[in-house]
Amino acid sequence: MDKDKENNIIPLWNKYILTVEEASDYYHIGTKKLRCLVMEHPNGDFYLMNGNRLMIKRENFEKFLSAVSSI
Repeated sequence: MDKDKENNIIPLWNKYILTVEEASDYYHIGTKKLRCLVMEHPNGDFYLMNGNRLMIKRENFEKFLSAVSSI
């Protein structure tokens, strides 16, 4: 079963949504900073809440990063 899980791993650059930890690793931004960005942009379209779990929409977050000069 573990071997099947290893074969089904999707690379981060192909995922639609990322966990905060995955986004932190992928973008080299701390998890606290990512959570602060969400708090600073409550109507932002670069994240969604899955229950109480914060998820980052990869493509929308990349567009957000391209539009800002500093974070």
